[in-house]
Amino acid sequence: MNVGPTLALVALLALGADQQTLLQFRSQPARASDDTSVAPANPKPDTTTTVQATPVQSTARSSEPLRPESRLLLVRYIDGEFAKAMQSLPGIKKGFKISVGKPLNMQKLSDELRLYGTAASQGDTVQITGLEVRSQEIIVQINGGTKKHINWRQHIQFGVGNVGTPPPAVTPLVQQTGAALVLDYGRPVPDMSPDDLKHDLSVILDFTKQHSATVNWVDTLPQQFQDAIKDHRAVVGMDQEMVIAAMGRPEHKVREKSPEGNETEDWIYGNPPARTTFVTFAGDTVIRVKEFN
Repeated sequence: MNVGPTLALVALLALGADQQTLLQFRSQPARASDDTSVAPANPKPDTTTTVQATPVQSTARSSEPLRPESRLLLVRYIDGEFAKAMQSLPGIKKGFKISVGKPLNMQKLSDELRLYGTAASQGDTVQITGLEVRSQEIIVQINGGTKKHINWRQHIQFGVGNVGTPPPAVTPLVQQTGAALVLDYGRPVPDMSPDDLKHDLSVILDFTKQHSATVNWVDTLPQQFQDAIKDHRAVVGMDQEMVIAAMGRPEHKVREKSPEGNETEDWIYGNPPARTTFVTFAGDTVIRVKEFN
């Protein structure tokens, strides 16, 4: 019997079986615990984690300084608004300084709360009651600001003839002052919108769940006044509170007296040559509105 061809056939079948086994082994996916697994060449970087971990940045601000018309809008839409205090506010007279664009200095806040007391607690609803724009800062007054008020009753003396007697002893009333926030931009205050200013204050004040101070009250007004307030304009017949709701507090006021003895007061919004609006009051009622472009 010729066994040569038979042995050759067996060898070829065995070799084919080994190649099939090898191909099956190579086709199996590498296990995570297999230290000998080889990473694929040129893997695509996974940027998902990096993007999610990066906080959302504010819109790039203008390199131009704050314009007069923008300043008017800040007063109109921010002064009088309510917010929720995300942190307790210290009663320091010069105001708590916030470096815009940097994390809140919690250690400094804690120190000033301990030294000057708490003007508003975390979670309180507070109201912005004044804005002051300086060269590189915006001062935001909270709940009336930090100016102390003197109780005049504690300084009265009662007397008969030349003899004066002090007022009866009473327990002095402690009047809690408000707070002030100083937004430090480290450069001339840039041109911005009211939403930009709210964003800069968001490290310590939350405006998102607060309604405008005038929303519920506006709904009770006659329709023509509601429409004017929504359009941010004054119309004849409004009172001063309505005009403030529509246009904010004026930058200038001028009182005049006619030869007949009638007094009027002009509230002036804007500065020439920019658009300027004169709202004239007789008493508390608007009698005339004039605009100049």
